[in-house]
Amino acid sequence: MSDHTQTVLSQFDPQAAAYTSSTVHATGADLARAGALIMANIPCETGKLLDVGCGAGHLSFAVSPHLSRVVASDPSPRMLEAVRKGAAERDETIETIQASAGALPFDDNTFCVVASRYSAHHWQGIEAALHEMRRVVKTGGFLLMIDVVGDEDDLVNTHLQTIELLRDRSHIRNFKASQWRDLIAASGFEMIEEATFPLALEFTSWVGRMQTSPQRVEMIRTLEADAPKEVQEALHIAADGSFEPKDDEDVKNGHDST
Repeated sequence: MSDHTQTVLSQFDPQAAAYTSSTVHATGADLARAGALIMANIPCETGKLLDVGCGAGHLSFAVSPHLSRVVASDPSPRMLEAVRKGAAERDETIETIQASAGALPFDDNTFCVVASRYSAHHWQGIEAALHEMRRVVKTGGFLLMIDVVGDEDDLVNTHLQTIELLRDRSHIRNFKASQWRDLIAASGFEMIEEATFPLALEFTSWVGRMQTSPQRVEMIRTLEADAPKEVQEALHIAADGSFEPKDDEDVKNGHDST
């Protein structure tokens, strides 16, 4: 197990309950859009979806009623426990398996949809993970990716990445929308649809979910206060430290783009 993987587990395993009840993760226009896309493109009777880096399972819960099989994968055992508990409470059947995005324990051409939500910014080796997702999706299937996106302006983006890393040491990178397009094409998918949604992050609950230390919280607040005006405006930084980056939902055709 790499040191980064151990960092991810140490960050998220103890916080499964917090992510289960997190309004940011449990609700959102992106979840509604994901459900609508699944209903419009995948037959309920035979549709199979893999949720990679499922966390507390909110994407799996949103799409499960529209599919015949949903598998939720995550490296965190406690997150998978939260998924099983949530599925039982909803009387839904969701399979769980402990796995990282870069090593998916499934045969080629298994799933109609391979999806991920708010997880990819923690992945070490994003290219390998996307190629794994391409491998396990059926020909003619789909990739659905939802994540916080970096800002195309380098000044704003540097501040955003620094704030994210101070809050959560397992953070790697919120990729820019332009970077996502390149990554998607390089992994063999063809872009069908891209949508951006506002993502309001209330500061106290945001740092509380990750149990960010008081020292790091102070550093974030100092960075926000000292940020140039254009950064504060772009991220909608409020007096209490709350801010609003964007999240991006990409839908890709599973056919090889070559």
